[in-house]
Amino acid sequence: MTKATQTVHEPLLRIAKRDGIPFGKKVLIRAVAILLALVVDALFIFFVTGLNPLSVYGVMYQGTFATPVRFSWALRDLATLLCVGIALAPAFKMRFWNIGAEGQVLIGGMATALTMVYLGSSLPAPLLFVAMFAASVVAGALWGFIPAWFKSRWNTNETLFTLMMNYVATSIVACLTNIMRGQASSLGTLNKATKAGWFPVLFGQRYTINIIVVLVLTFAMYAYLKYSKHGYEIAVVGESENTARYAGINVRRVMIRTMIISGAICGLCGFLIVAGKDQTISTTSAGGRGFTAIIVAWLAKFNTFYMALISFLLVFLERGASEIASAYSLNEYAADIITGVILFFILGSEFFINYRVVRRGETHKEGK
Repeated sequence: MTKATQTVHEPLLRIAKRDGIPFGKKVLIRAVAILLALVVDALFIFFVTGLNPLSVYGVMYQGTFATPVRFSWALRDLATLLCVGIALAPAFKMRFWNIGAEGQVLIGGMATALTMVYLGSSLPAPLLFVAMFAASVVAGALWGFIPAWFKSRWNTNETLFTLMMNYVATSIVACLTNIMRGQASSLGTLNKATKAGWFPVLFGQRYTINIIVVLVLTFAMYAYLKYSKHGYEIAVVGESENTARYAGINVRRVMIRTMIISGAICGLCGFLIVAGKDQTISTTSAGGRGFTAIIVAWLAKFNTFYMALISFLLVFLERGASEIASAYSLNEYAADIITGVILFFILGSEFFINYRVVRRGETHKEGK
């Protein structure tokens, strides 16, 4: 086939993958995506709701920044979401699609609640917190170990396996909370009279400890994935299991170890929710964060510091939507559309970061 014939059959436009892109250009693409989202939202707000878009954006801003208390609530929610994102990072980097964070958080929270209720009156506070921590971490680690063991031994589909375990965890929590509440209409606040197992108040809030713990985890997981031998093994297994085996890495051991860590951190998140945030447990305690954290981990490319920024953005959008719905008496769906458009454009910008459109006759240069 001649060169002329090849040129004729070359498509007018084609998609090519980038090998890399400068950091500044990534920021620019995402900034343009957010600006376009705000324009689309402004059109929706004006033509559908009849409201002033700038006023709506102002109310959305107030949902997080109006008062120091609201900002502290945003940090509380950020800590919970970021904690789950940190838990998913090592598994996802290994290309083990852990969709079971929701169940792992619930099972860790359930273990914490049981320890609070049945040991709260017999253990001093320091030992009780140690027992609660150990119970949550072990329960979460077990919930992570099970799908990893099946995957490593029989190559089961980890996506379906971990997803199904969410429903098992939810059923277990529903059953145990019904037992614990007895004849009461609901479980209610745990140890309300004694406050045994509740985190102490620091700087005016109980959830201050949650923020501190997650901040430490952010640095620790970043160092673990980037600088440790285990982090290197995770990266190699994620790139190619065959290459990892050729390099002498025990893929089965890495897979199980990584999922134990992932599940343990999810269990720890359950501990923080029960002891530092809600002081109770229910089937909705995880609040869907196990699924939202997938977006956080994936967009941040498993960099925990980027995860913190993305988590804050998602929390800001969530709280902004609630504030809009409350201030303008909009139904929750209209408010969710406003925040959903922004999230859609942010997710769409990842295409232009990872790929470029090449015109016919243009020499493709990666990363440009």
